[in-house]
Amino acid sequence: MIGILIGIIPVVFIVLVISSIVGFKKGSGVSLERGHEMIKTVYVYLILFATLMMTIGGTVAAFMAVADIVSPPANYQSFEQYRTMPEYKQNTALGQGQGQALSDAELKSNYDQMVAEEKAITRTRAVNSLIKSFGWIVIPLPIFLFFQNKVKKQPV
Repeated sequence: MIGILIGIIPVVFIVLVISSIVGFKKGSGVSLERGHEMIKTVYVYLILFATLMMTIGGTVAAFMAVADIVSPPANYQSFEQYRTMPEYKQNTALGQGQGQALSDAELKSNYDQMVAEEKAITRTRAVNSLIKSFGWIVIPLPIFLFFQNKVKKQPV
């Protein structure tokens, strides 16, 4: 959704620039300096809109990443499903010989190890996503604040 909005912004900007140029050529009574001011104002508001959307998107993504860290999704197969896997898959995955059967204690140990590894991988992905989300907040926010101050200083 944000990508679509950001894709529309240049089109709107180009349409406004073209319409202002056509208005100047037709002699609509608008001075050239007023037209430049209008283009600058539109440009500033487009920058404000784009950076605000980026910051909001980054904030939502950061919240989702924190939620994954606090309460990670647990989509693991149950021990019963793990135990009923065909023996050749269990043995080849563990690097054991084809004919050996694992005891329930060994299966439980392997299952617990698999679940712990999955939890660690999920947490690592969530932390990575959080760091990327902070990039979507930290990078556009100063640009937004800079242009916001320009709008406050402009006379109406």
